[in-house]
Amino acid sequence: MTEVLTNTPEDSSIEHRRPAPIRAEDYTPLGPDSLTWQIWGTWTGMFQGLWAGSMQNMHPKLGAAVWEHSDFFGERWQRLMRSLYPISGVVFDPVPDSGPTTGEEVRDYHRDVKGEMEDGSRYHALDPDVFYWAHATFWYGNVRLCERFGPWLSEDQKRQLFEESKAWYAMYGVSMRPVPDTYEDFLEYWDYMCRNELRDHPAVRTVLDISKLPPPPFLSFIPEWFWFRFMAEQNQRFFTWMTTGFYDEPVREILGLPWSETDERRFRLLGRGVNLVMHRLLPKRFLRHPRPRDAWDRVHGRVADDAPLVHTPARNLPPEAERDNPMHYCPVHAARRATYPGRISSD
Repeated sequence: MTEVLTNTPEDSSIEHRRPAPIRAEDYTPLGPDSLTWQIWGTWTGMFQGLWAGSMQNMHPKLGAAVWEHSDFFGERWQRLMRSLYPISGVVFDPVPDSGPTTGEEVRDYHRDVKGEMEDGSRYHALDPDVFYWAHATFWYGNVRLCERFGPWLSEDQKRQLFEESKAWYAMYGVSMRPVPDTYEDFLEYWDYMCRNELRDHPAVRTVLDISKLPPPPFLSFIPEWFWFRFMAEQNQRFFTWMTTGFYDEPVREILGLPWSETDERRFRLLGRGVNLVMHRLLPKRFLRHPRPRDAWDRVHGRVADDAPLVHTPARNLPPEAERDNPMHYCPVHAARRATYPGRISSD
């Protein structure tokens, strides 16, 4: 695994000392015996999709990178749906005997994402502190979702998820310097970021504004005229409220989003309902996103170990003119188009 280093200074914004540096080579890929495999990679993650996207973009450098480079805002449903495949594949894909891992491919999508901030400082998507913040929202999103919507986790399980998040992060082949040593250290890091580093940004507000989006793919049978006339505004209000429920209080204050005791009671009631339906009544395989489901099918013999990976349906690909640009998370960008190995998901 090739480690990518950037020209950022080695001192972090948070004072932290550890007896020995965390090294990517000390970690092996996660497998079906891990807690991450058990609870991550289901469609329930969509409940905190706006939380994850907005939290990422509240990092000033990450927000600037998305605002200036990504076409996310022009094709939001498609970008989201196709991004889920490689992002979840970092955890669930088999590790090849040769060639890049899925994590290294995701890393390389970001090589050319760089520019200049308004204050004249530079940013790069592979700045270790920036890249780790994005990862933190992914893995800690597991914990936040379980805390609010189940399945409920013990403190030891949260610590286990943190330790597994190191193995997950090691798959990218980037600097491990920003990774906190313990779960308790991570909570200090997270609180520090929420209170001191995160900022409001146009990219954050654009993520949170879904009022102009057409119906999501699973509601595509609803005519757009009906959606925008009768449903879009209510959908916006509900998801803004639900996303506010996932935020830490300092983030609510930054964004000016009120949260009362009544809101909290209603949110807890919603969480219990989601837990009952999603985790007790519906079969787990039905809940899994196609890429994690494919991984579990390999484990249980439904799919051959050497079967090609599942890829996003063609409807989720970026515009034809952009398919040579890897930063759009396109699985058929120029380097791989000739041998596009994969089965097409129907989801």
